[in-house]
Amino acid sequence: MAGIIDSFRLDGKVAWITGASYGLGLAYAKAYAEVGAKIVFNDIKQELVDRGLEEYRKLGIDAYGAVCDVTSEDQVTAFVKDVEEKVGTIDILVNNAGIIKRIPMTEMSVDQWNQVIGVDLTGPFICSKAVLPAMIAKGSGKIINACSMMSEFGRETVSAYAAAKGGLKMLTRNICSEYGQYNIQCNAIGPGYIATPQTAPLRARGEDGSMNPFDRFIRSKTPAQRWGRTEDLQGLAVFLASPASDFINGQVVYIDGGISAYIGQDPSNLDESKFAAEKEDEDIIVND
Repeated sequence: MAGIIDSFRLDGKVAWITGASYGLGLAYAKAYAEVGAKIVFNDIKQELVDRGLEEYRKLGIDAYGAVCDVTSEDQVTAFVKDVEEKVGTIDILVNNAGIIKRIPMTEMSVDQWNQVIGVDLTGPFICSKAVLPAMIAKGSGKIINACSMMSEFGRETVSAYAAAKGGLKMLTRNICSEYGQYNIQCNAIGPGYIATPQTAPLRARGEDGSMNPFDRFIRSKTPAQRWGRTEDLQGLAVFLASPASDFINGQVVYIDGGISAYIGQDPSNLDESKFAAEKEDEDIIVND
């Protein structure tokens, strides 16, 4: 009988992380490789795939990457077939690829709405549909969706994103409901606010040394009083992909420092001096 540590191993498993040329997807892939998985990824452009392959090479990871648009069922079907022939049957799917358009609802076109819904909700449906038959035949599989704080909360200018992420929460539960009988687990990760170069302007001090109002707002809403870091996300990603989580299904786990459980405090009560020298992660994208 395998020990508890062994139950977190992914030796020989094929893990497909969509859109994993950089950012959160790359962080998840790095964690999976460290526990023995074979890494497969896609991106929408060749230059992004090439960028990802170079990053994996630097990390010492022998990854397989190719161009594939997750909104195209034909491309996804061809990609999965190619992976099965060159790498092996996909055991783990992480629906990581996503976009956001910050546009007031009354100003958003239907085409813009459809683009966000297509990548953030229809894409996970297409990719999951493509890997499920082999998982059913094998009698095991893990699907992990990239949910968000917006799977639970509304916010100005993100109507399409919030609708897609809310829908993705329910798709997660429905995959669990339909395919749990085949020992397939579908769960989701809901990152909070993550410190990245892309969000650095939101945390930058003013010329007078004062905190950015949005930085102050997020810290005042978060019991941990900080933004998330790369390593805060990797452990859960490994757990949900491993045999250790075989009886966990249909769940969304939020890695948010407690923000979803907390009504918050008066931002003016924060002690700015506590936050002056925090290290920023270099390669994570916000997923709010």
